Formats: sequence, C-alpha cells, structure tokens
Amino acid sequence: GSKIWQTSRRKLNYGNKTLVMGILNVTPDSFSDGGKFDSFETALEQAELMIAAGADILDIGGESTRPNSQRISIEEETRRVIPIISEITRQFDIAVSIDTTKSAVARAAIEAGAEIINDISGLRFDPEIGVLAAETKVGLVLMHLRGDFETMHQQIPVERVLPEVITGLSQSAAKAASFGVKDEQIALDIGIGFSKTLSQNLELLARLDEICHNLNDFPLLVGTSRKSFIGKILSESLSAPAISADRLYGTMSSIAIAVFNGANIIRVHDVRAAVETVRIAEALRNVTDRQN
Repeated sequence: GSKIWQTSRRKLNYGNKTLVMGILNVTPDSFSDGGKFDSFETALEQAELMIAAGADILDIGGESTRPNSQRISIEEETRRVIPIISEITRQFDIAVSIDTTKSAVARAAIEAGAEIINDISGLRFDPEIGVLAAETKVGLVLMHLRGDFETMHQQIPVERVLPEVITGLSQSAAKAASFGVKDEQIALDIGIGFSKTLSQNLELLARLDEICHNLNDFPLLVGTSRKSFIGKILSESLSAPAISADRLYGTMSSIAIAVFNGANIIRVHDVRAAVETVRIAEALRNVTDRQN
C-alpha cells in the first residue's frame, strides 16, 4: 500500500518499503564514528558511498548526543553541517535530514537544501522547530526523550516503558500539530538508548508492533545502530568486549526484528548491510501481512 511521508521536496513512500536513513556525523566526538568524517572531503565521500549503497535519506548531525557530550554553539554546529548539506544537495537527488535540536541550525540547513528536521527532543528543547517545520513544510522526526540535553542519559527509567513512549510521542505529535505541522510531515522515533534500561530497549523492539498499532498515523523510525545495549548483550556472552564498530551483526539482528515488527524507517551507520537486512525482514513481514 502507499503510505506517504511528505517532505518539502518529495513524497517518501514507506508503505511497502522500509526507508533506510544513513547517519553522517560531522562531529569530532560522536560515539562510534566521531572524527572520522569531520573533514569535508571524507564526509562527501562517505555520503556518496551511502547513496550508492541504497540509502533513502542522509541524516547529517554536527552535535553529538552520546552520553557526556557537550553542547556546542549554534555557530559551531552550523559551520560543521552547512557546507556538506549544500554540496550533497547540489550533487545528488537524495533526501537530506538535519539532525539538530536548534531551530537556527535547522533553518540554515533547510536554506542549504535539507528537507527533513530530525529533532531528538521531540520539540522539547526548542519548540520553534515546530513553527519552522510548519512554515517550510519539511519532514519532521520527533523522538521520545526525557530530561534536557545534559540529563537525557541520566533519567531514572520509568516503570512501564511502552505507555511512556506512546504517550510521549503522541504529545510531541500533538505539539507539532498545534504549530500547524501536518500529520503527513511527521515521523516518530521511539528513542532507543535514551534514558531506557537494557531490558526496556529490548521490550520496545520486541513489542514494536504494539507501538505501531497505537501510533498508526505516522511512520515509525527506529535507531539501534551500534548502541551500547547491543554491546552489553554481546560482551556478556562473548569473551572480548565489543567496541562500537564491532556491533555490526548485533545491529543488523535488531534491525531485522524491528522491521519484521513494523518499523518504517531505520537509522544506521552501515547502509549496505542494513539495506540487505531490511529487504529480507520485509519479505518475511509481507508474508505475514498477506495472511492477516
């Protein structure tokens, strides 16, 4: 079936096909690839590789949100992301997303060619992003998060994670709507790894179909890529601890299950592996869909 996520530049169909969002961090300190793509040339090269590997969207971020990361200024964040966004959108016809919680950075990114804002705070840090999305008609990803930038990784996990995430995301969507953002612009991200215990991260993935059922009007985004909950499971069962780049197979396993359970967009570092994983999980999901 055709289900459309509308950006300012295109309609992204997530009905039969899971969208793959490639992560391009232009940060000196991001947890898993920080410093690797902070020069313009290497970032552009990485973008090209991800497009060739089958990415549907490139998500470009200049401020790390890993635990203990420091906030940076609007000027610094803009300096990191704008040149690469301009160049990618000039050279390629691919949807570019700006991963930011600052409306000033988002505005500059949209002017440079970005067509989606990925706000990990779900409009909680800078509600002005909602106003901007309504005005520019860009796609808007709202993630489930508790606390503020400094404390988002230190929140005491809630007792029951499913209702908490469903309620939180519904509130963010309602907030966006109150600014005039249309439903078809919005995608929701369950916020794996943000103030959630290992077992809660697993519960969100295992019971993702229930979340999809509750938030059926919106495409659901899942980002598990290389996150520490995968490392935790692996290092408990393997003799050597897995460093973040070694979390590839664990990541793909989590993606297969997320897609099988209804995820519509997955956000990943390893695009080629993810595209292959997603296609198999989708083929299996489509079998069970046809039987229902």
